[in-house]
Amino acid sequence: MLDVIVKSIVVGALAGSAISAGAARMFRAPELQGMGAFRTLGEMNACNGDSMSHFSFGLGFFITSAASAIGTGALTQDVLHRIIPNWTAAIINFGGKRDYRKSISTNLVVGAIVGAVVFTFLTTASNMIPKELADIAKNILTPASTNMINIVMPLIFLWAALDTGKTVGTYSLVLAGVMQMISGNSLPGIIFGILVGTLAQEKGTKDKSYRVMLLVVIVMILLIAYFRGFHDKIFALFM
Repeated sequence: MLDVIVKSIVVGALAGSAISAGAARMFRAPELQGMGAFRTLGEMNACNGDSMSHFSFGLGFFITSAASAIGTGALTQDVLHRIIPNWTAAIINFGGKRDYRKSISTNLVVGAIVGAVVFTFLTTASNMIPKELADIAKNILTPASTNMINIVMPLIFLWAALDTGKTVGTYSLVLAGVMQMISGNSLPGIIFGILVGTLAQEKGTKDKSYRVMLLVVIVMILLIAYFRGFHDKIFALFM
């Protein structure tokens, strides 16, 4: 068990520092270029530096990742894409004294600590649980994490969107309903609504950046609908 803990600390610290610093660099484009996932940038931007939003968003995926680690012995991609960068941002922005987007070096250090803790917890939990108990834990944690992601997280983000203003709230409500029909999860629609609604509210609907973002969101929703076969359901209603 000791070798697992040591390796987890080393790998978690290296991965956490890299992914957290990379997340901060994404907000420096085009002055600085950094590798990162579009969903990581969008989700962290939607949290808008609020520590509770960053923490609760990461917590939902932490439960899922814990269930996967205990049940299958494997770490999900959400550990790096969602948990570590959001929890790093939550710590750095706690109390509103600092902004995780302003200091890449701070992200690197805090991300290393968060990564080491998260990796160590998940890997040791996976090694300590017997297979029989792992199956039971998976059956309990999986429904809980599903409800967290499909019910609790959308409500938290929708609350934040409505609190931002009528424009952002309206966009989020509409796109949440659209994505709920298409994918069964309204959270992506709420995030889309926050991004588009914020531009509409701050720059107006005639601004070029708003129109580009709206077009990108529409194209993404149409692609998601197509690959999920949503168009077949629509055609079936009229057949």
